[in-house]
Amino acid sequence: MTADLKQVLTAFAAKIPATVLGPERVRYIIEHIHEMPVEQRLSVLQLTNFILGTMIDRQASDIEIGGFGAQNCVWFRIFGKKERVMDLPQFTEDEASTLIVSLLNKNQCDYLLQNRNMDFSYSFRYEKVQVDVRFRADAYYDLDSLALNMRAIQSRIRPIESLEFHPFAVKTMSHNYIKFGLSLVTGITGSGKSTTLDAVIDFHNDSDPCHIVIIASPVEYVHKSRKSIIKHREVGRDVASFKDGVTQALRQDPDIIVIGEMRDPETIMAALEVTDTGHKVFSTLHTSSAVESIDRIIAEVNPTEQERVRNRLADVLISVVSQKLVPSLDGKRLLAKEVLIVTPSVRAAIKNNNTSEIYMMINQGGIQGMVTMEQDLMRLFAEKKISKENTVAYANNKTRILQLLKGV
Repeated sequence: MTADLKQVLTAFAAKIPATVLGPERVRYIIEHIHEMPVEQRLSVLQLTNFILGTMIDRQASDIEIGGFGAQNCVWFRIFGKKERVMDLPQFTEDEASTLIVSLLNKNQCDYLLQNRNMDFSYSFRYEKVQVDVRFRADAYYDLDSLALNMRAIQSRIRPIESLEFHPFAVKTMSHNYIKFGLSLVTGITGSGKSTTLDAVIDFHNDSDPCHIVIIASPVEYVHKSRKSIIKHREVGRDVASFKDGVTQALRQDPDIIVIGEMRDPETIMAALEVTDTGHKVFSTLHTSSAVESIDRIIAEVNPTEQERVRNRLADVLISVVSQKLVPSLDGKRLLAKEVLIVTPSVRAAIKNNNTSEIYMMINQGGIQGMVTMEQDLMRLFAEKKISKENTVAYANNKTRILQLLKGV
């Protein structure tokens, strides 16, 4: 079946003139994809859905298709390891580019041609398990041809209890307990930030009659309103930018605003301003520790603004969760996390530009719900869930983790 479906791509790619070279081949595909009959375009989508269904069956988190680097193969990331999938069809660069373009509408294609990158979401009904499955996708250029990464979005949200936060840490993130303030979830790409954020949103959806506005690029998990009413605004689709989404949210009567990522100074300033107005804000950063998260926010803004931002951040910051997914002994991955709760001492350290003192405050703040990354890794090691090598490898503070291991 897949060979027949792939033949549609092969036939279309064969029509690209040999005189069309380099990135112009992608432009040619975009300009002529509408000439493909509807039934053939449906065949391409059917092939895409088959590949994504295989990805789900094998519990892969990510898929790579197209570009020079793929070497004509489809690649999966399964429990952290990237590998070729040899039993799926292979695609030439032109065939892969055609498949990728078939997933985009005209506006998205125009954006891709101009910006050489396009974030979008994709979903379909996976009949095998009778579930609507959803993916976060990024189309980009790799040596003049299109490449695609897609990440599977969990169809079920993990309950917040499964993340093993201290009860007081959950309390500080609760809108019922603290009505305003900024809570951050940080970590490198693929560390499970979105999963944690969705668990927090779902926690409120079960218990808090409030209005939640989610601004994301793209929207990943789509929440159904239960106790809370939840609005989803996708950047580039429902709103022009994160900053615009945050500013506009003030006129939409929100209680909680979820900003998918604080990726630029404008969004950071908008997040601090909206928190100042008495709203609860959740957002993410690509940082690996709580202290680094604070330093990053301050460093992102203009030096002339840094003192003001430092004081503002100290006033509105409530908590920081920095997390990693660590390979477990059973071949899967486990969540390790650092949790900072902003106490008066932490607030004073931020205002006085003494953020280096905060690590020790976290280290000694267990009773307040705090834990360092090294303490949490040691917990997983003591529970015989991760290896000694990974306990060291995933620690932020190597000196500290080696000290802790000596005491075991």
